[in-house]
Amino acid sequence: MRRFGKLLLRPEVVFLALSIGLGLAAAAAYWVSRATVLTVAVAPSDGTEPALIQAYADALAKRHKEIRLRILPFDDVRDSAEALRDGKADLAVVRPDVELPDNGLTLAILRDQAMIIASPGTSGIDRFPDLDRKRLAILAHRDADEALIRSMLAHYGLTLLGKDIEGPLPPRHVALVEVAEADLATAFARKRVDAVVAVIAPTAPAALRIVETVQAAGRTRKIAFVDVENAEAIVARMPRLQVVSMPAETFGGSPKVPEAEVRTVGASYRLMARSSLSRAVAADVTQHLFELRSFMANVTPAADYVQAPAYESTAGATSARLPIHPGAVDYFEREQQSFVERYETWIYLVAFLGGGIGSAVAWVGQRLSRLRRERVEEATDRLLAIRQEAQETDDGGRLAALAREIDDLAGDIAKHALERPTEARTMSAAAIAIDAARSTVKRVIAAGRHADDASVLAGRTFASASEAP
Repeated sequence: MRRFGKLLLRPEVVFLALSIGLGLAAAAAYWVSRATVLTVAVAPSDGTEPALIQAYADALAKRHKEIRLRILPFDDVRDSAEALRDGKADLAVVRPDVELPDNGLTLAILRDQAMIIASPGTSGIDRFPDLDRKRLAILAHRDADEALIRSMLAHYGLTLLGKDIEGPLPPRHVALVEVAEADLATAFARKRVDAVVAVIAPTAPAALRIVETVQAAGRTRKIAFVDVENAEAIVARMPRLQVVSMPAETFGGSPKVPEAEVRTVGASYRLMARSSLSRAVAADVTQHLFELRSFMANVTPAADYVQAPAYESTAGATSARLPIHPGAVDYFEREQQSFVERYETWIYLVAFLGGGIGSAVAWVGQRLSRLRRERVEEATDRLLAIRQEAQETDDGGRLAALAREIDDLAGDIAKHALERPTEARTMSAAAIAIDAARSTVKRVIAAGRHADDASVLAGRTFASASEAP
């Protein structure tokens, strides 16, 4: 135990222990402050989302935020949704009406889209039943958009033909004709199409260009929009869709386009997170997305369409048909966790363990101090015993051995005193015992020498007397 105590109290051991402690503290600080890298699945490849998410990732890195993104590109939103479902991604761009992962919760709406069906004003197409035996032009033919159009037509008893056919269409059928944007005006002029359909954000520049082309196709420059009657009932049947309202003058004020509010349905591209993602991380991702939106808008106009999902209450947000991640709700409600709240479990655990370790170190220190004191006291007791033994012996060899032992004990006491401070009272008693033992041995040795000298002198005197005549 004494060897262990000596080793533990050596300066280099103390320095090593302090270095290890500082190293652990630095490692803990790095672990807390290091950036969290999240994998985000992005689709569709021909949409605006890849550029938007890349701009977000660049902004996070440039502003040295605690979140970093690793982009995993996909061609179709079905693939990005599956990546989130299968755990290959932490975040994903998802279109719920196409594929909704069962572990996905919304952080933000990247863009809202409306199904816009427009035709020249003279066509008389302003309701879904009016599309019977009509040809619809579509500019960007995506499977997801076609699925939405097909579902809406089916709701009104109409069947969508994936491609155009020669001659008149059969009753209760609608043909979808893929047309390049540059050829849309020609298609209307040659009567190849009767209307145009687009699943697009109403405020997008492309939507305005489409409406202007349809206006130019009519003699009166009037335009008719298909209004969805009872849109709420349709959304109740297809809960992954949403009601979209286009206010009057959305596309222009003179003349008003549209002249009155048009109601339709639409879908959304959402940034979703896996449900197991911590609330703190989800809140940080959401916060930075909105805080850096102006920076991102300088790179891609798609950043201007990012918005928070609408909800009325916290309970409604987490129990909606398309639930919002609790971490995103924390940001929207300004209830993000502070550093202490975020790591309070670890703080309490470290404080608890630190207190226990501190108590253990204090106990070890007290124990070692006690051992050192006991060692000095044992040496002091031995010195007093040597003094007593020296007084009771006249053996010169034994006295010399006791003198050497006194020197050894004095050296041990000095070594203990140098290694660690010892109580002054204990050291004073030890010093007195050393002086007392040494003086006793010296006195006894001196007394023995005088006795020897007297005996020798007496012997010489007796011999001289005997030799006298």
